[in-house]
Amino acid sequence: MDLHDDARSLQPDLAALRRDLHREPEVGLELPRTRDRVLTALQGLPLEVSTGTATTSVTAILRGGAAREADGPVVLLRGDMDGLPVDEASGEDFAAGTGTMHACGHDLHTSALVGAAQLLSAHRDRLAGDVAFMFQPGEEGFDGAGRMIDEGVLEAAGRRADHAYALHVFSNRIPRGVVTTRPGVFLSASHGLDVTVRGAGGHGSNPHTARDPIAAAAEMIIALQTMVTRRFDVFDPVILTVGVVSAGTRRNVIPDTARFEATVRSFSDAHAALLPRLVREVCDGVAAAHGVQVDVEWRDEYPRTVNDADEAAFAAGVTSELLGEERFALAPDPVSGSEDFSKVLAAIPGAFLGMGACPPDTDPSRAPMNHSSRARFDDDVLGDAAALYAALAASRLVGAR
Repeated sequence: MDLHDDARSLQPDLAALRRDLHREPEVGLELPRTRDRVLTALQGLPLEVSTGTATTSVTAILRGGAAREADGPVVLLRGDMDGLPVDEASGEDFAAGTGTMHACGHDLHTSALVGAAQLLSAHRDRLAGDVAFMFQPGEEGFDGAGRMIDEGVLEAAGRRADHAYALHVFSNRIPRGVVTTRPGVFLSASHGLDVTVRGAGGHGSNPHTARDPIAAAAEMIIALQTMVTRRFDVFDPVILTVGVVSAGTRRNVIPDTARFEATVRSFSDAHAALLPRLVREVCDGVAAAHGVQVDVEWRDEYPRTVNDADEAAFAAGVTSELLGEERFALAPDPVSGSEDFSKVLAAIPGAFLGMGACPPDTDPSRAPMNHSSRARFDDDVLGDAAALYAALAASRLVGAR
């Protein structure tokens, strides 16, 4: 089967689907329009389709028609569907005007996975096993993968999948159309940190009569940034970024409380286990010095995304054979983003891959990054992405016994 040539004929329809999804992104676990659009795109294919009860997920099973053993292999392919609460400023003529945006490229993932379902359905008679297509909501901080796992997506074909793959586009850094992955840790673990400092308010002209929570919170932020550079090996790094700081109502009023929120990323289980204690020690120490109280809430969100070494090598080989050796680049280092597909890979051997989707008129080294309101993605990569999804499954299933 020539999946690459077949995918070229799908390119216009996949681009139209992507732009339709892009115009009206939905956020979180409830994506009714996106789900319905996917269901419409899958109509007429020889798939067993089901939808989630806890989320608007879609799971579709393709039964291979080639002769096989009773328990033929099962391959799971994941495409996430949700957008972000970002006011789009990309300048695209199909940009969303809804206060939400597909700033991470999930509209491309969804469209490419639809294309893979179409490609593999056309060749089902050659597949000696089954394919599970996992259309997932809620990747952006809502643990959609975990919820789909709880609802049985890993066993949706009748038994647990043997291999799992996901593809993610990037608006910068990776040259357009180039695919990358690596064995072992590919993406960091993510953790959430919420800190509330409780002091005693007063007049801004007499801070000595109050207990200023803002000064204490500011010192905590700096101390935490310093801590991660002094308590952790630079070759096994920890990243801590404060994204929310809030306190006060007027410039001459010392408030009773101040709070901040941070995202924390780690690359080893040892550091992930150590972080909660060190963060609390820093915050408690600064609070004691300022005579204030502090509440520290720590959340372990997504674990590290760890590629099985054999699966990463397999994906590299499939990519090189399908698209050409020049289209694959081994990632030299892990990436500090995080993914809930990590939970799938913790249960099933597989690999997470990246693909460059920077528009051809933009320098990847200077283009806005995923999640930026100005991020742009080239939907001309959709045919290749659909073919790669399909080839990963077909290479496991064609001739399998």
